[in-house]
Amino acid sequence: MTASGRWHSLPATLMNLKQTPFETIPHAVMAGAQRYGTQEAIVDGELRIDYITLRDLMLRGAGAFIADGLKPGDRVAIWAPNSANYIVTALSVQAAGACIVPLNTRFKSGEAHYILNKSRVRYIVMADRFLDADYEAMLDEGDLPHLERRIIIPQDRSTSRPDSWDAFMANAGPAARDLGSASVAALTGDAVSDIMFTSGTTGDPKGVVTTHAQNVRVHGEFGRTVGMREGDRYLVLYPFFHCAGYKAGWLGSILIGATIYPESVLDVSSLTRKVESEKITCLPGPPTLFQSILAVPREQRGDLSSVRLSITGSTVVPPALIYRMREELGIERVLTGYGLTETCGTVALSEADDTPETVSQSCGHAIAGMEVRCVDEAGNVLPIGETGEFVVRGYNVMKGYFEDPVATAEAIDADGWLHTGDIGILDERGYLRITDRKKYMFIVGGFNCYPAEIEKIMLGNPAYAQLAVIGVPDERMGEVGKAYVVLRGGEKTTPEAVIAWCREKMANYKVPRSVEIVSELPTNATGKVQKFRLKNAPTG
Repeated sequence: MTASGRWHSLPATLMNLKQTPFETIPHAVMAGAQRYGTQEAIVDGELRIDYITLRDLMLRGAGAFIADGLKPGDRVAIWAPNSANYIVTALSVQAAGACIVPLNTRFKSGEAHYILNKSRVRYIVMADRFLDADYEAMLDEGDLPHLERRIIIPQDRSTSRPDSWDAFMANAGPAARDLGSASVAALTGDAVSDIMFTSGTTGDPKGVVTTHAQNVRVHGEFGRTVGMREGDRYLVLYPFFHCAGYKAGWLGSILIGATIYPESVLDVSSLTRKVESEKITCLPGPPTLFQSILAVPREQRGDLSSVRLSITGSTVVPPALIYRMREELGIERVLTGYGLTETCGTVALSEADDTPETVSQSCGHAIAGMEVRCVDEAGNVLPIGETGEFVVRGYNVMKGYFEDPVATAEAIDADGWLHTGDIGILDERGYLRITDRKKYMFIVGGFNCYPAEIEKIMLGNPAYAQLAVIGVPDERMGEVGKAYVVLRGGEKTTPEAVIAWCREKMANYKVPRSVEIVSELPTNATGKVQKFRLKNAPTG
């Protein structure tokens, strides 16, 4: 919402969302049932759901929610790992006219309670537990005045309980499907499809509000740009609470007519067996996934030749990794991209024929219908090749932060430009190169320092597996760099040796003044380093 309390509106010329045959996510499922019929939509272990069955489950689920009292505009949280049930739940909620609020599977009780209370969730559909987390116990640890109903997806599929998703569906009765059908018929593209809370890499989460029409158009464009095809088999490792797993993952697959393979945890041997047995064609993932696969001897990897397409990123991607993914793993298309939760997850994508250097050093160009500028502190457009903040405008920019007009007005200016906080360069082809987050920049003796630049240089040392650089206060210089370094197995070094190496590789003002050798870095579920946690950590 804007400071006046109204939802942010883009200029009329940028709001032409009718670029697909349907305007809502449930309508895409209805169209998929007609077009793809008995083609598999989801394969989850032994569970195989075709497009007609997915439609019927969605309509029954929507009717069950409506019969139980769910109203259009209500919020329903989903707190569970990737699964077919997750997708059916999300579609059912959206078909009922409500919106989903995905919860991070790594949340502890306080983090979950914050979002549930902030968004005033009435219903939650949740796993009973996942890995070592007891979600039911955590839900009971605090006050949730708005929560009226919890529905459980037992992780042991043989478990029978009266508050389970299966029982909820079974109790709906024969009229549920008709209720769901009527609700979908009344649903329009401007209805809110989801409220996704920001990842928290820079502070407190904010609820990003987006609509059906935005997401359907963005991820139809995503599928066309990256080269997805009807009949593709898409293994979704990214978590469904994140745009990469939800919007670019299962939603993009439905829009293109692909088969979705949910994967809840990363186990390289299990994953490669699934790729071989199911002939997976699309395998997106962070660089660490492919580094792990490549670390397995070739004869033990199995047959991965079916994989045609991968989208990687989220961190520095060495050109050598792109070459190895193409040459050793045989992946024809290795692409990267750039997006924010505030842009339905996508702003820019690379092209199929981009070189490994281009894929590694940029994040592609703006998708069709999007505008991107690089501006200085005063908002002036900078010449090609100069470093500044990226601002974006188009049909994919969020409606606003949920019930936070001040933060919305700070993020989106009066002309509809979303200020991303990302620092980078636009080249003559319109390709974006991210150099850093604006919020992470620090100034050493008057010189701007961008941690991502320093990190990229330091990753040239083969002894370092991971690292993060932040700015810390310094009495003389104002701020100086501090590096946290994770060593590769078997490697040894000292902070003094790291600093000495850096002095040989970069300008003095960029050299970290202190170093900590650590066993791991704090990350969120998609592998992004949470630098605010490093800033708040005690020094040592």
